[in-house]
Amino acid sequence: MVQTMTIADAYKKVPMMYRAQVGDRSQLQYIKKDADSDIKFWTSEWIERTYPYPPSFTPDNQTRTITASFNWRFVTNGGQDDGIIRPVIGAKGYPFYPGSSMKGAFSRACTPIQRQRYCGKPTPDGDVEPGILRFHGGYPVDKSWQDNLIDIVHPQQCWQVQDDKKEGGAFAQISLYQPTLCFAISSTITLKDREWEIILDIWQKAISTGLGCRVSAGYGQPKKFIGNILYQTELKGTGIAAKLLDDSAEFRTNIFRAGIRGHALRVFGGLTDEKNAETVVEKLFGGTKNNGGTVGLLSMNFQQKYPGKELGTFGSDAWEVDTYDVEGCLNWGLTQTLPEEQEKALKQLIQALTRFGMVFGGFGKSWRRVDHRQFYPEYYAQKQQKPLIGCHWQWNGNRALIFDVKVYKLEQVSKFINEVQEIAKHWLKLQKITITSGQYATSWRESWHQEKVQVWGRIAENEDDCRAIKWLHQPYRKEDVNFGIKQGSIYKSLLTGQMSQIGRLWHRMYPVIRLLKDPKNPKKPIVRETPHYLELLTIFPDDSEQTEDFLAYLSSNLSKFEQLW
Repeated sequence: MVQTMTIADAYKKVPMMYRAQVGDRSQLQYIKKDADSDIKFWTSEWIERTYPYPPSFTPDNQTRTITASFNWRFVTNGGQDDGIIRPVIGAKGYPFYPGSSMKGAFSRACTPIQRQRYCGKPTPDGDVEPGILRFHGGYPVDKSWQDNLIDIVHPQQCWQVQDDKKEGGAFAQISLYQPTLCFAISSTITLKDREWEIILDIWQKAISTGLGCRVSAGYGQPKKFIGNILYQTELKGTGIAAKLLDDSAEFRTNIFRAGIRGHALRVFGGLTDEKNAETVVEKLFGGTKNNGGTVGLLSMNFQQKYPGKELGTFGSDAWEVDTYDVEGCLNWGLTQTLPEEQEKALKQLIQALTRFGMVFGGFGKSWRRVDHRQFYPEYYAQKQQKPLIGCHWQWNGNRALIFDVKVYKLEQVSKFINEVQEIAKHWLKLQKITITSGQYATSWRESWHQEKVQVWGRIAENEDDCRAIKWLHQPYRKEDVNFGIKQGSIYKSLLTGQMSQIGRLWHRMYPVIRLLKDPKNPKKPIVRETPHYLELLTIFPDDSEQTEDFLAYLSSNLSKFEQLW
């Protein structure tokens, strides 16, 4: 009889990278805060065993290299594990950008004639004649790629716009944080320096549109952005920084893309039905709902002015949170060739959506609320600890203040909204989508339609004159038994929301500026900042008694607000 020996928990002797993605073996996509998290263990095993020196390429007469730095995160999908995106990993454990992907990106940046010479062309007998170039992929140039590898994906579309159902919570993925990669291209024939310059220019153009996965979400964007820019502007803002799995903080540049995509859904959801609205937004920003996924028409790139210096903290003890204070240039690029009329319409559309987001809200965590540090400092002056709430975003620089500010006074708000809707309607018509007055996403919580949303506003004299912020934390109307007046409150209601529930009210303090004529140069106005703000309330009413009472109060002279739309 043959006697066998068993090892207790033998599977634990197998490196995490080679385990099946099943319970009690390895579940990399599942986020846990404790030290035994599978994704943490997988990552530490990987980098501990990676060869200490990166692969390198040696330029010669037939080989050229080009180095590119990425301004946020870079990710490629190795496709090795179910439910999680993690990099393609090559020899000696190094993550790399595959040569096949490199060839595809290069090919898209070529003219038809260039594509045939460099990448190959079909032959009459149905075969393919190879091009003269070989693409060897790209590797990180130093060990800094090992820092901040664990990334978080947090789907928010349904939760933020459509209903109160979350799309499965947060998931982990592996991406490289602000890496520098070296790419190599070789030729099967000897080329002159002038042609090499053309080839490297094509590759630089390919890099500028973004490389890797999730490009339309802001990943894989180079620090040097030279793509087909539809629209760019400068912004600055403060708010709550994202927290990663290792408790480190990060300013995530994809908040702009997520925020403006959400506003696109709201605007189109007020003009057409749910299916058409989702389809047109997916075509604009990309997504995975269609079979095989959709590459969006728009790419986004945010170039920070002072990278690495934007993070801070606020609060103390258990209430301490990480914060950001950033400024930079937001770029929206075109990823594909469009007819002239459509490209012009798309430029107008992304301008309108970005301005819409700036007028009525902000970006990132707690974007529906103003930054309480700036507009309600007494909230934190009380003895009890309080969580940080809100954010505050502004246009930055003369160019943005002159060209992007479309609302200077309350009476311009309605006109601005109507203009945004007309621009969106024009885009729908170009997509052959019929618009009818009664057809809109009726089931969505935040579709932007006259029957679903109201906008109220007033002029605030300064940041201390923020009136509605107190109504979010205490009664807007005190009880008076003598006159039969009951207390009015929207605190923790369906309208304002609470933990694990998105509210139906946005509160914005939009800075007021003035443009004055310059007697020396009439074509270039002078920007004058003022202490005033447009205090705006955007409300998607529910049918509760609390909301009805509050809307009645807003309509009275006591509120100091007027309905703008």
